[in-house]
Amino acid sequence: MPDELWQSTANHTLPRQRAPGKVLHDAVCNHLNLVEGDYFGLEFPDHKKMMVWLDLLKPVMKQIRRPKHVVVKFVVKFFPPDHAQLQEELTRYLFALQVKQDLAQGRLTCNDTSTALLISHIVQSEIGDFDETIDREHLAKNKYIPHQEALEDKIMEFHRNHMGQTPAESDFQLLEIARRLEMYGIRLHPAKDREGTKINLAVANTGILVFQGHTKINAFNWAKVRKLSFKRKRFLIKLRPDVNSSFQDTLEFLMASRDFCKSFWKICVEHHAFFRLFEEPKPKPKPVLFSRGSSFRFSGRTQKQVLDYVKEGGHKKVQFERKHSKIHSIRSLTAQPSEQHTEVPKQSARAYGDNNDAAAVQSCRQGKELKSSAEDTGQHKSPSLKKSPKEGRKVDGAVVSTVEEEEEPAKDRMQQNRPQSQQPSTGSLTGSPHLSELSINSQGGPSVANMTLSPNLSPDAKQSSPLVSPLLNDPSCIRADDEEEVKRKRFPTEKAYFIAKEVATTERTYLKDLEVITSWFQSAVSKEDCMPETLKNLIFSNFEPLHKFHTGFLKEIEQRLALWEGRSNAHIKGDYQRIGDVMLKNIQSMKQLTIHLRKHNEILMELENGIKNSRKLETFCRDFELQKVCYLPLNTFLLRPLHRLMHYKQIMERLCKHYPPSHIDFRDSRAALAEISEMVAQLHGNMIKMENFQKLHELKKDLIGMDNLVIPGREFIRLGSLSKLSGKGLQQRMFFLFNDILLYTSRGLTASNQFKVHGHLPLYGMTMEESEEEWGVPHCLTLRGQQQSIVVAASTRAEMDKWTEDIQMAIDLAEKSSGPAPELLASSPPDNKSPDETTVDQESEDDLSASRTSLERQSPHRGNTTVHVCWHRNTSVSMIDFSIAVENQLSGNLLRKFKNSNGWQKLWVVFTNFCMFFYKSHQDNHPLASLPLLGYSLTLPSESENIHKDYVFKLHFKSHVYYFRAESEYTFERWMEVIRSATSSASRTRALSHKEPHTY
Repeated sequence: MPDELWQSTANHTLPRQRAPGKVLHDAVCNHLNLVEGDYFGLEFPDHKKMMVWLDLLKPVMKQIRRPKHVVVKFVVKFFPPDHAQLQEELTRYLFALQVKQDLAQGRLTCNDTSTALLISHIVQSEIGDFDETIDREHLAKNKYIPHQEALEDKIMEFHRNHMGQTPAESDFQLLEIARRLEMYGIRLHPAKDREGTKINLAVANTGILVFQGHTKINAFNWAKVRKLSFKRKRFLIKLRPDVNSSFQDTLEFLMASRDFCKSFWKICVEHHAFFRLFEEPKPKPKPVLFSRGSSFRFSGRTQKQVLDYVKEGGHKKVQFERKHSKIHSIRSLTAQPSEQHTEVPKQSARAYGDNNDAAAVQSCRQGKELKSSAEDTGQHKSPSLKKSPKEGRKVDGAVVSTVEEEEEPAKDRMQQNRPQSQQPSTGSLTGSPHLSELSINSQGGPSVANMTLSPNLSPDAKQSSPLVSPLLNDPSCIRADDEEEVKRKRFPTEKAYFIAKEVATTERTYLKDLEVITSWFQSAVSKEDCMPETLKNLIFSNFEPLHKFHTGFLKEIEQRLALWEGRSNAHIKGDYQRIGDVMLKNIQSMKQLTIHLRKHNEILMELENGIKNSRKLETFCRDFELQKVCYLPLNTFLLRPLHRLMHYKQIMERLCKHYPPSHIDFRDSRAALAEISEMVAQLHGNMIKMENFQKLHELKKDLIGMDNLVIPGREFIRLGSLSKLSGKGLQQRMFFLFNDILLYTSRGLTASNQFKVHGHLPLYGMTMEESEEEWGVPHCLTLRGQQQSIVVAASTRAEMDKWTEDIQMAIDLAEKSSGPAPELLASSPPDNKSPDETTVDQESEDDLSASRTSLERQSPHRGNTTVHVCWHRNTSVSMIDFSIAVENQLSGNLLRKFKNSNGWQKLWVVFTNFCMFFYKSHQDNHPLASLPLLGYSLTLPSESENIHKDYVFKLHFKSHVYYFRAESEYTFERWMEVIRSATSSASRTRALSHKEPHTY
């Protein structure tokens, strides 16, 4: 053990000789800049030459008696069921090294096809694209398995198919194949059964496995195991009673020695705790007199805690960047530009849950910059800066960020600040992974040479993001300070004025939303021959009159506000300090447009039918949604005119409630309210149907394996993240509840960011019961269908109550119906069984080859939808929440301040779809950044936060804090009201009485 590493582990309060194993383990992880070090362990031979794991609680000196003569190996200890749970590219790289080492040592056994495919991905990561001469030279010098020569042709045949694959993608594919193999992550421990037959025991994330040779003959899932114990050389497994099982209650295995038996028992205890528990188990109190049994317990974070820690961004992000070997780098320099291989993975993701979750974008027009912060809620880190910031439009995160494209100096500054990659040399964390075990011996520390660390590069998405731009910390950004206080004094202060101003600010946003259809979408359609003329005429002939009318409407409102504020005709007072007459006149004129509003149902249906029947139109609409101006799903803009009627009704209700009957503006305001209420009543039923239709089509884009999701009679009820209990423990799943069926899905690391349907439960005949005590899992439910039962757990009691209420309501509705409709069930996935529950994956050449296509260049997909936010923030949203969100939309100027900043920034903010979108001004065509609010808390700042301003509210999610400042008491309370609708889910009881008007 090297003195310098040993000394670095000793902190100032702990003598070196008594430092526990955890100190050494943490020192190694810190040295490697490894965030997810909990998957790894330190292994060494004890005094009996038996390989054991370093106990993190005991002093190192008591475990390693002669450190100068012991080699401690840093290796993978816990293999998760899916490598998609590994958040960092560095972690996946180390796992790939472990797979490579296990292949070389004969631990990972598989057929020749699997072996050749695995090695082909290793070769791709080391030397890059296929070249027959270089491949043969490389395979001659590097032996990945014994007797490799017989497979070289097959390895090169597979390698030929990996053209353009980056090292990160190769690691991803390697793990994708390896995890399907029966021996992946398996360490065999020789034993005998009661009959004296030689067997091997192993432990995995699913439970305890029994092998005969290298063939698995039995498995005991954690859910079946009641207790594990050992007595001398006997290893005992006590099972839960099961009348359908032929097994005895207690199984007994004989191992070579007591030490060997205890070592295996310890690793079983650790696997169970790491994969099944929510948090580290608490130590048992020491007995007063006598001790019985071992005091050993699992120490460290559980897998859930590791995932939560990375998602919350509680760690300091470092860079990890890899290149292909020097051979390939030289070859790429001499290749034609079209043949050059990209050295940094093209697919980089910024998902929820890292350092930053809020909006962060730098705009540098005319020397003015908008400063923002980046916060993420999910699973990957900042993407590489190797791509142009212009491509950072949509990423798998809560942030939609872009850099202004017309400003070249900003791009140049980013280029100058990009991390320069260094060519790795020797060592196991270098560009060419020749070692998978990091050895710590008396000659030196871990072999890490010239390691260049870069943001996490995951094969999850193609777009980069400028969120890590050094410009974000540039002090030259515009800041608003007490100038706002001076400006406020010049404007009216009465409540009616701010209500009128809300009409103007929200009308500006509404007009911009109309222009997405009448200007941007129409212009794009005219350039592409992809839409039938009848559909074009239907859409634009009904939207253009609306745009024309509201352009004039906005102009009148702004003119009235100018008079009210005294900015024009300042000598005129009294008669112009009102808004009811303008509203009455325009609402009466708006009634003539009802014929166009009634067509919107037909427009939405015809557009979706056109997309369904034309691949060209589908591709066109998908590409249009990826444009900056289309900041919401395209079909959402088709519903905006109906939503706007509800906003007018709410505003007029608020105005009428404020005015006394004697006020000059009361009569016109009440008449305008009556007119708009009549319009809303006529179109409300149509709008409810359209919202459900639109939501089903939007969910269809997020799902794989549910082609017939949109069928007559199906209604969406709730979506959200729950944990599903299976043989592998609690697995995060995305659930979708409809009035006839409950779907459960999972999200993989694919470029499309979609959710794959794993199974479904028809609601007809389903029963539901709480089962926390039975399974020992908090907030747990058992859902029993006619053919299948599943156990799910919510993150909190409140989430569980919401799901319970909605599922029970859906079951009641299904029972009242005439029974399960065949056409509904026929549209569901054919296989009810989740991949979690399959006993043994059948290994075939087709299955293994199929994994190569999982990272093909799939079409981009919107990664900031409500579904993804719920997935990464472990929450849920109901259709009632969506309906309430439609009513609670707001626009206007706010001042924003970050937790550790001094000044305030003035931004134009649009709140819609549970999200705040940030602009420099209301004239901008697209948002510069966004902040989804699901999961956030809305509070007022405390005195200790030193926010000495009026009308300030605070938004915070875990460690992320933002302050916003409104211009008046009225606007402050309006922002509080609408944001609360997004941060606090509605209960069904509240929603059923939601027909009452929203009052200020």
